[in-house]
Amino acid sequence: MNPFPHHYRASAQGRPSGHVEVTDRQLHLLTDAPPEFGGPEGVWSPETLLVAAVADCYVLSFRAVARASRLDWEGLDVEVEGVLDRADGRTRFVRFDITAKLALMRESDAPRASAVMETAKRSCLITNSLNGECVLRPRITVGMAEAAN
Repeated sequence: MNPFPHHYRASAQGRPSGHVEVTDRQLHLLTDAPPEFGGPEGVWSPETLLVAAVADCYVLSFRAVARASRLDWEGLDVEVEGVLDRADGRTRFVRFDITAKLALMRESDAPRASAVMETAKRSCLITNSLNGECVLRPRITVGMAEAAN
């Protein structure tokens, strides 16, 4: 890992109507307002990108903590619901509900896996950077087939 601070850059280009193009140095992504704000269906929005960043960061944080803890696991399915509301006279995300379904190979690893899941939540740099409450709802199963349910 490089020493801190790290710097991340992205840019966005838009016109009076139509999609906004969000780019970093090499990747390009089209976004628009979400349907709740009159935008079209089927396009990423800043709101969905933020919620996706929470889910992605949780998976990557879990992976790192599990590796350091030598926890064997089969899969992790994370769904995040971000709640946007009016608070203190501003529209903002007030809560992120993180449902994390972890599939283990052995039942005996469940207590340690539970601790790893909590540590991953505390380690996620995205949720640590947000004002909204982050609620983890862990589900631990044994075997991949059970995790999909």
